[in-house]
Amino acid sequence: MTVMRSILLFGLAAIAEIGGAWLIWQGVREHRGWVWMGAGVLALGLYGFVATLQPDANFGRILAAYGGVFVAGSLAWGMVADGYRPDRWDIAGALICLIGVAVIMYAPRAA
Repeated sequence: MTVMRSILLFGLAAIAEIGGAWLIWQGVREHRGWVWMGAGVLALGLYGFVATLQPDANFGRILAAYGGVFVAGSLAWGMVADGYRPDRWDIAGALICLIGVAVIMYAPRAA
């Protein structure tokens, strides 16, 4: 159950951080205004809180692993929100990152 909780929290963190950055991007680059940017700032703040809920107590490990989730999640967000089509190298890189996440977070460790 702890692994499933961790995966769910990584997913929520990705939605908050990538979504927040995307909202700010839309507000600035697509001229959608302050409301979009403000929503982005709130979402980015929410990301910071979600990350603290991870079962592992090591900040560095959590953020390092989340980096891989961010890479894969950003490509997925681009596909859904902007119609981006990743090539085979994007997909290979994202899979490598997710393997890294699994090794960092879920490999057996000495007690």
